[in-house]
Amino acid sequence: MKKRKVPHTFVIVFFIIVVAAVLTWIIPPGKYVQEQVGGETVMKFYYANQLPEAVGDNGFHPEPQTWQVFSAFYKGFVKQANIIVFILIIGGAFWIMNKSRAIDKGILSFLKFTKRLERSALMRKIGVNNIVIILVMLLFSLFGSVFGMSEETIAFTLIIIPLAVSMGYDSIVGLCMVYVAAHIGFSGAMLNPFTIGIAQGIADIPLFTGIGYRAVCWAILTVVGIVFVLLYARKVKKNPQSSIMYEDDAYWRKMAEVPEKEMERHTPRKAWFVFAFLTAVLITFSILYPQTTLKIGNSETTLPLLPIGTAVFVLLSLVTLRKTVHYFVLTLLFATVYFLVIGVLGYEWYIMEIASLFLVLGIASGLAVDKTASDIAKLFLEGMGDILSAAVIVGLAGGIVIILQDGGIIDTILYGLSRSMSDMGKIASAEIMYGIQTLINIVIPSGSAKAAITMPIMAPFSDLIGISRQATVVAFQFGDGFTNMITPTSGVLMAALGVARIPWDKWVRFIWKFILVLVILGGILLIPTVTMELAGF
Repeated sequence: MKKRKVPHTFVIVFFIIVVAAVLTWIIPPGKYVQEQVGGETVMKFYYANQLPEAVGDNGFHPEPQTWQVFSAFYKGFVKQANIIVFILIIGGAFWIMNKSRAIDKGILSFLKFTKRLERSALMRKIGVNNIVIILVMLLFSLFGSVFGMSEETIAFTLIIIPLAVSMGYDSIVGLCMVYVAAHIGFSGAMLNPFTIGIAQGIADIPLFTGIGYRAVCWAILTVVGIVFVLLYARKVKKNPQSSIMYEDDAYWRKMAEVPEKEMERHTPRKAWFVFAFLTAVLITFSILYPQTTLKIGNSETTLPLLPIGTAVFVLLSLVTLRKTVHYFVLTLLFATVYFLVIGVLGYEWYIMEIASLFLVLGIASGLAVDKTASDIAKLFLEGMGDILSAAVIVGLAGGIVIILQDGGIIDTILYGLSRSMSDMGKIASAEIMYGIQTLINIVIPSGSAKAAITMPIMAPFSDLIGISRQATVVAFQFGDGFTNMITPTSGVLMAALGVARIPWDKWVRFIWKFILVLVILGGILLIPTVTMELAGF
C-alpha cells in the first residue's frame, strides 16, 4: 500500500487561507468602536450594517473574500516585509560566516571541552549535554520574559541547531533550546513591555505590578519546558532515527562535515585590518555614548557598557588573532550578541538595527578570512537563496491574517466569544477569558495588537464580575504566548521553522502535546489570581 505523503507546508498554508476566506462568507463582519460613555472610553461592538456612518467611512469596508485569496499572497508579503527582509539578511550574513568555518571550529572545541568534563564522575551522572540544554534554555527564557525576545530568536537558531546536531540531537532540540525557551518566557513574562506593559497600561494598572506571582509562573513554565526538552533529547540521543527530523537533518549533518584543510589554524593579514577598523569604530561610539541606560521594567540602570564591550572585544581579539582567524570570527559573533542585547535594552533596537548588525558581522567575517568583495557578495546571495523558502512561507502565512482582516470577521469572532462569559462564576469567567485570548491568538499572533483590541473589553468586564484586572492581564499573557508556538499565522514561528528546515506539519506532530500541557497548566496557574490574595492583585 502506497504511503500517503503529507502536503508541502506551502500547500497547508494555502488551504488555511481558503478556509479563512470561506469563513468570511459565513461569519457576519463587525467592528469594535471606541465611544465615550459617562466620561469613560468604552469599546462597543457593531455589525457592519449597523456601524455609525463616520466609522463606516473610515476605511472599514469589509467584504466576503473570493479572488482575494490570491491577492492575499501579495498583501501578506507586504505585511510581513520587515520579517522577510530580516530573514534574507540574516541568511546571507550567516552563510558568509559559516563559510569561514568558525562555528564548526567553535563547536569542535566545545565538544572536546565537554568530553574533558565528562571525566568527572559527577558530570557523567548529571550529563554535560543536559547542563548545556538547561543553561541555554534558561538564558533565552529569561530574555523572553524580561524584554520580549521573539524575532531575535531567528538569528540564534542558526547558531544553536548546528550545536544540537553535533551533540547527537536533532534540529527540533536546537529550535526548542532557543525559540521555544524564549516563547515560554514570553508567555510567563515578568517585565515584557510588548505584552505586560501594554496590557497593564490599557487596563489602567500600575506598570509591572504583580511581578511576584508572575515570577512564580515563569519559573514553573520554564521548568516544565526544560524537562519536556530533556526527555525528548534523551530519546533522540539513544536512537537518532527515532526523530521525525532524522532524514531532513541530513542537511545539518552534512554542514558539520568540514574538510580538515579548512580547519587549519591561520590568520590572514586582512583579519588584522578588520580588527583595527572595528576597534576604531567601537572606540568612537564609546566616546559618543560613554554611558548606556538599560531599561528593565520600571527600573533603569546606567553603566559604561559600550566602553566595557569595546575593551573586552580588543583583548579577546588580540588573543584569538594570534591563534587562528576562526576564533577571531567567533569573537566577532560574541561581540555581535553583546551589542545586540545592549541595543535592545538600552537603545530600543528592533529588527532593522539587528539585521544591520548581523550584516556587519557577515561582511567582517568574510574580509577576515581573506575573501574579496565579489566573493562576499556571491556568498551573501547564496545564503539568501538557501533561506528563501523560509522568507516565502512567512509571506504566505501573513495572507491568512489579511483575509480575516479584509473580511472584517476578527472583531465578530471576539464579540461572539466574549458573550459566552455572561452569567458565569469568577473562576469560570477567568478561564473563559483565557480561552478567548488563546483562540484569538491563533488569528492575531501580535501581542500588542491583541492587547489593544481585547483589553478595553476584558478589563471593564472583570470589574463587573469581581475579578482583579491583574488576573485579566495574566489570562491575556498566557493566551497570547502558548499558541504562538504552533499557529501558522505567526510570522516568527514560520520564519524560525523555515530557518531550521522543519516542516510545519512535523513541528505540529512534535509540539501539540506540549502546547496542550502548557494550556492546561496556564488554566491552573490562573486560578490563584481569582481565589487568593496575591501581592499586586
